[in-house]
Amino acid sequence: MVGLLGFVLVGLVAGWLAGMLMKGRFGIIGDIVVGILGAVIGGYVFEFLGISSGGLLGAIVTATVGAVILIFILRLFRRV
Repeated sequence: MVGLLGFVLVGLVAGWLAGMLMKGRFGIIGDIVVGILGAVIGGYVFEFLGISSGGLLGAIVTATVGAVILIFILRLFRRV
């Protein structure tokens, strides 16, 4: 249960940070969803680039980078 709670909290922080960086507002649930999806995307991107990040801070950075990429891609499609 602690693992799931930690995953949700990292998603919340990463989604909130990405929202601040990309000037977006998603609400608590939206931040969690964006952060969790960002963690998946960031994990793939970091693995592809050969970047290793560990610990809580590394998880937050990875998820935030992925969330920023997700928001950027979503905004590209919304403009079209």
